Amino acid sequence: MAAEPIWISDSDDPRITVFRSIRERDLVGREGRFIAEGTVVLRMLAAAHTGASGFRAEAILILENRLGGLAEILACFPAGVPVYVANRAVFNAIAGFDMHRGVLAIGRREEAADSATLIESLPADSLVLAACGISNHDNMGALFRNAAAFGADAVLLDDTCCDPLYRKAIRVSVGAVLSVPFAKGGDATTLLGRLADAGFAIWALSPRGETSIAHIEASPRLALVAGTEGKGLPPGILSRFHTARIPQRPGLDSLNVATASGIALYQMALLAGRVQ
Repeated sequence: MAAEPIWISDSDDPRITVFRSIRERDLVGREGRFIAEGTVVLRMLAAAHTGASGFRAEAILILENRLGGLAEILACFPAGVPVYVANRAVFNAIAGFDMHRGVLAIGRREEAADSATLIESLPADSLVLAACGISNHDNMGALFRNAAAFGADAVLLDDTCCDPLYRKAIRVSVGAVLSVPFAKGGDATTLLGRLADAGFAIWALSPRGETSIAHIEASPRLALVAGTEGKGLPPGILSRFHTARIPQRPGLDSLNVATASGIALYQMALLAGRVQ
């Protein structure tokens, strides 16, 4: 176990200050910190300690009736990570809300890679998901879940995207935000230009795309670009790179970006031999 459990009987205990009113903490700057919520995400955070992802846990807060069932996961954390335990009343008073599933952790990303460095580190055969203007945290989490499911090597986000380390995005991704390498920052045109310079065949996903996803050409390096709901990708991107569409019945609106990216990534993963 990370450490012997520390029982907390008072929500004002200074040892758990970092967890107090965690909802407010989730809305303001976190200085590289983030909230991991639920058993699945806690497991992913534990796994991150053994890899080179740069994610680490600072402290863990567990509801008392969940402690026994989490022993295997907690054993994967270093001894220096404190594990606090509280009953439901105290736990809720600490967190400030009752939607935590009895498992919370404060994590930290020690070093955030920039897009240029991340692209340079990618293998010769690579699949990348790039996103432009994704502002909904549910969609952001789903994009990462899709990326993990279909073997994407990285996710690149422009500076207009929301934070993938927001609590809800991490939860929706089922912890994939902590396992799929990503970089955030810069404008989309610059990000895609770097991918093109690195030999990636770039396919911009749009309902008006010229090519059906079934006819995307295989390439050692493939990149899928997804845009925001409603407006989609900027015209400058659609005119510069290959465009792909998902054929669907006429008269229906376009698919949600999370659904569309999953379908398109599956097709690309087939081409790359990452799924069968």
